[in-house]
Amino acid sequence: MKILVAGGGKPLYFLCRRFLAKGCRVTVVNRDADECGRLSRQLRAIVVHGDGTDPVKLEEAGVREADVVLAITPHDPDNLVICQLAARCFSVPHVIAVVNDPDNETAFQKLGVNAFATTRIIAGLIEQRAAFQEITSLIPLGEGRVIVTDILLQADMPAANRSLRELELPPDALVACLVRQGQAVIPRGGTQLLPDDRVMLISLPENHGPALRAITGERKGQART
Repeated sequence: MKILVAGGGKPLYFLCRRFLAKGCRVTVVNRDADECGRLSRQLRAIVVHGDGTDPVKLEEAGVREADVVLAITPHDPDNLVICQLAARCFSVPHVIAVVNDPDNETAFQKLGVNAFATTRIIAGLIEQRAAFQEITSLIPLGEGRVIVTDILLQADMPAANRSLRELELPPDALVACLVRQGQAVIPRGGTQLLPDDRVMLISLPENHGPALRAITGERKGQART
């Protein structure tokens, strides 16, 4: 897979290092000449000095051969332009933008650009983790559109000793798996949830809170560290 990344800063370096470790071919487009020099020394990637919003510079960087274009500059308008150029002018199949201002996320989506706001995802995870101390992990998937939650079931929770079909889960939420005494169990409607089960809950962000409450009830306490 060939990935073209437009932007700079530490996140770009670590992302590119991860892509390279997975065997991807990576090209970086960066405006800062000094940073380009550092990236060239630190990464086994093609580094192009220039403005990612310039279609000539994108073509010089080989955008026509890219499978993915990722725009991670600190300026949302630039990220939008980069992705639109890649998709509309160069027919790149997958374009993704990091949105610095969460309020711009919907606008990007309406304009046909896959976008995610890291601040929104992080804030949501912190809020949910602080509200439910039995949560051991929260994993956002699909650019934050799906959340997988690992819950340690306690005896005083409303879901304990009840069958799966008895749970009043909201729409777009499901219990996908249980881990019981070290063994994975794919639950059915009649499967009973027992104390000390680890419950793998999948939900959409808008239903995450109600889905958690259906399993844990109204809980109070600090996040587990």
